[in-house]
Amino acid sequence: MAGSAEAKRALIDPADEHLSVARQCQLLGLPRSSWYYRPVGESAENLTLLRLLDEQYTRCPFYGVRRMTAWLGTQGHEVNRKRVARLMRQLGIAAIYPKPRLSTPGDGHEIYPYLLRDVVVERCDQVWSTDITYIRLAQGFVYLVAILDWFSRYVLAWELSVTMDVSFCLDALERALEQGKRPEIFNSDQGAQFTSREFTERPHLANIRISMDGRGRALDNVFVERLWRTVKYEEVYLKDYGSPREARQSLSKYFAFYNHERLHQALDYRTPAAVYGARSTAARAAGWVESKIRRNEDRGRERDGAESTPDPRLLT
Repeated sequence: MAGSAEAKRALIDPADEHLSVARQCQLLGLPRSSWYYRPVGESAENLTLLRLLDEQYTRCPFYGVRRMTAWLGTQGHEVNRKRVARLMRQLGIAAIYPKPRLSTPGDGHEIYPYLLRDVVVERCDQVWSTDITYIRLAQGFVYLVAILDWFSRYVLAWELSVTMDVSFCLDALERALEQGKRPEIFNSDQGAQFTSREFTERPHLANIRISMDGRGRALDNVFVERLWRTVKYEEVYLKDYGSPREARQSLSKYFAFYNHERLHQALDYRTPAAVYGARSTAARAAGWVESKIRRNEDRGRERDGAESTPDPRLLT
């Protein structure tokens, strides 16, 4: 059964009189240990530090561990560098300047070349991109993954998870592809979620070329980075989500606003949905005209056995 571990856990009823928890896990394809596992919560102090680091990184994405450690000191939090480094890894953030081993693929995972250098993105569904970011809660945090069309800035799909496993990334990708469209190129960073065979085989099955950011080059995925800044300043930092469910409900409303109502200067003050939908409509119209021409030509060949000029009346 497809779906994230969190979604599968939600389906299990420990009070079921007919099916044991073990049998329910088996039917759902969920390891029994995943049902019993409960993540250890962060301390109140660490949650405060995570919030501060997330906000400062959004303001200053060029801050590395040393600067973040020094900045926390100016805020009254004397923390050693190793702890700051661990918390930044937990957030999935690092300074944007190039340096080795920013995103670490899993053992045996395949790394793909970056295909977008000097490429002019000039149409919808030419490039889709994905990334993961941290979303704070009142007493904890969750991770957000999104899939974005580069040209229109349209958010095709998104998902939340309490862990950084591959399943919620796959769920988002599946929902994006279920809309009946696919990109020519799918770009991500070199994180273990996106380099795993389980994830990369899905674009391969759809004949999509895979591109991955150069190591230590966050700006290779600049449009998703800009999306995260927008989401956090316009939504996350203005709210205080009490639970993952509350975060999901609020983010659902925000992404609907972002896609369908928020005007983008880079899009000539149109919405992402207007640009993405307009290009889709134009493509469908072009396909309709082409099919009319082909049908007219076929009729002409059937009538006189030769190529004929399309009847203009059939194109109106």
